[in-house]
Amino acid sequence: MQHSYEIVDRIRKTRTIDRQTLEELLTTEDAGLKEYLAAKAKETAQQIYGNQIYMRGLIEFTNYCKNDCYYCGIRCSNEKADRYRLSIEQILECCKNGYELGFRTFVLQGGEDGYYTDAKICELVAKIKRQHPDCAVTLSIGEKERASYEAFFKAGADRYLLRHETADEEHYKKLHPQKMSFQHRMQCLRELKEIGYQTGCGFMVGSPGQTFDTLYEDLQFILELQPHMVGIGPFIPQQDTPFGGGCAGTLDRTLRLLSIIRLLVPHVLLPATTALGTIHPKGRELGILAGANVVMPNLSPVAVREKYKLYDNKICTGDEAAECRFCMQNRMEAIGYQVVVDRGDYKNETNRKAIRRLTGKKGKSVCITQNH
Repeated sequence: MQHSYEIVDRIRKTRTIDRQTLEELLTTEDAGLKEYLAAKAKETAQQIYGNQIYMRGLIEFTNYCKNDCYYCGIRCSNEKADRYRLSIEQILECCKNGYELGFRTFVLQGGEDGYYTDAKICELVAKIKRQHPDCAVTLSIGEKERASYEAFFKAGADRYLLRHETADEEHYKKLHPQKMSFQHRMQCLRELKEIGYQTGCGFMVGSPGQTFDTLYEDLQFILELQPHMVGIGPFIPQQDTPFGGGCAGTLDRTLRLLSIIRLLVPHVLLPATTALGTIHPKGRELGILAGANVVMPNLSPVAVREKYKLYDNKICTGDEAAECRFCMQNRMEAIGYQVVVDRGDYKNETNRKAIRRLTGKKGKSVCITQNH
């Protein structure tokens, strides 16, 4: 095993990692090496995105879901889940409030709920884009057929988040019922990218059955897919699921993986997730310092936030949108970063000029200050 910081430099230079190096970086107790890994990831993120943090307004609009994933609190067989749906009008009101607070991306997240037909989703996306043409719309509503994804894209959706959860088929079977298809999940992600979405994948850190081998497969899949976004956060058990008595993923391993992903795919949009903030009071700040550059305050109505219980003890369920928004700004400023009014698109060397041409003055980043 190598004990030199050179292994971090090699990942950064080659944008590859081998199985042995991954295990070494995830298990080392060398504080200097851990600090070096985080420092190089942070430096890489800042070279591309500066000290700007992109803010997404999360709207959890339905907790109905046809699937029965073993780890998820809104799985269809959970009779204790308090189900709800927001109307299109309620969702649009969330966007209106969010826009006034400086959000320029809205993330519509929900279970795979048949009530929201393709036509309803297209109507919703189109209305948001008409009312807020300078904003991006991100969908996170699960697996669909290609024709559905194409319709959403045509209606104006810009991005799509679909966590792959694991790139190892046997591990996938441990996390999901037999009727759910690993191959279809992977196919969906490839189709989303082909259609033209800014595409996001991701996985839970510390999910039941996860090993160094499965994590290595996750990283290889990310390198193959080259997504625009990667969402990872610690697995947190939900008491009403088959994994309710399991152990949560750790802050330490999640931070190390955030850093490794930043080095492997330097331009990726990388959130410091709510789950990170749930397992540690400063989890999101530590995520940013490990290489992340996106945060996702909640714009959902307070009355429904507690009901969107993917995992237990979720933070910020009782705060109004403005509280979440300015709390996040203060947290980021405390560690030397600026939350900006910006769509927060993926940047690489070939699309920066194109984004500037498309957005014009509206594409400029503006730092936000709180009015008292």
